[in-house]
Amino acid sequence: MSEDFYDVLGVGSNASADEIKQAYREKATEYHPDVSDDPDAEEKFKKIQKAKQVLTDDEKREAYDRMGHDRYQQAEKHGYDAGDAGGAGGGGMGGDPFGGMGGGAGGMGGGLGDIFEQVFGGGGGGRGRGRSRPQKGQDLRTGLEIDLEEAYAGAEKEFSIARPEECPDCGGSGHPPSADVQTCPECQGQGQVTQVQQTPLGRVQQTTACPRCDGEGSLYSETCGECRGEGYVQGEATLSVEVPEGIRDGQTLRMDREGAPSPEGGPRGDLLIDVSVREHDEFEREGDDLRYRMPVSFPQATFGDTVQVPTLEGDVEFEIPEATQSGETFRLQGKGMPRLQRRGEGDLYVQVQIVTPDSMNAEQREALENFAEAGGEEIDVNEGFFEKIKRSF
Repeated sequence: MSEDFYDVLGVGSNASADEIKQAYREKATEYHPDVSDDPDAEEKFKKIQKAKQVLTDDEKREAYDRMGHDRYQQAEKHGYDAGDAGGAGGGGMGGDPFGGMGGGAGGMGGGLGDIFEQVFGGGGGGRGRGRSRPQKGQDLRTGLEIDLEEAYAGAEKEFSIARPEECPDCGGSGHPPSADVQTCPECQGQGQVTQVQQTPLGRVQQTTACPRCDGEGSLYSETCGECRGEGYVQGEATLSVEVPEGIRDGQTLRMDREGAPSPEGGPRGDLLIDVSVREHDEFEREGDDLRYRMPVSFPQATFGDTVQVPTLEGDVEFEIPEATQSGETFRLQGKGMPRLQRRGEGDLYVQVQIVTPDSMNAEQREALENFAEAGGEEIDVNEGFFEKIKRSF
């Protein structure tokens, strides 16, 4: 038996709608494919979304509780909305929504199509009465560019987006308030029509939105001149989004119900925001770690020194050891990027780059010439030879 939706969200079967939504937010944050390291994150995220979709819809949840997980899944597998089951499980089928597939089905006289039609209802489209539950609007997508500093600390970003908005002239109906209205003669005001076909399995009924009234159930004498009957016009919205600490280049934020309006009067779609992080002048990012190239002079690398290393929180002191080689890398633990939705921070890797001076004064040149002339000969440190070079630079 597959894991039921309550177990997926980690709540009890008596959980309230608010508890279910809170559990969904926590699980979705943990297993979102863009942020989770779990190899099965994508599959778990899909289960979490499905569980939330069913358990936050009163009709679907009632049908799910009545039918059980496996029967509910089987019903949806056959392309029917189990949330429209109505009296499924009663009236002549002995509590089994799949009972009697062979023909008579308790005196109903039809085949497979009749059974599902009577159990789960029609599947018409359109913006009006052709659907028991209006579909949500289309999701929209936009881009947002941020600095590395904003990705490090998090930020509230304001942006504008072009999106469809409800037509102000007709209120989204597609026709002016003064338009004359009459009942659609094609569907008799039902908003949907039914076609019947005889198949080897029996009589199959298919219910669709009425093509003449587009599922409205009514015909109007005029079309709105502003939106040309669409019910919405192109507009521009200014929104604000919270960018979380540690977000990576290419990850996507979702703003619920900020997408396109539903042409059927349902909820808006969502807005997906693809985040891009600008390249930084000093730091290179590798996941949650940062890399920085630290220029030092030859004497600093030779004799060691205390230097200031920049981080995204400000400069920190770092001790360069004696005899450091160019290209050698040191790790500053916890000085990288915050780990998104997890504890801790990445590290900062400092790579030493020895810089050759463009020009030298007489004292510097003399010191280096003496050093070069010494070659492989034994040098008496007590004579202050190295100290002279260090002071020169």
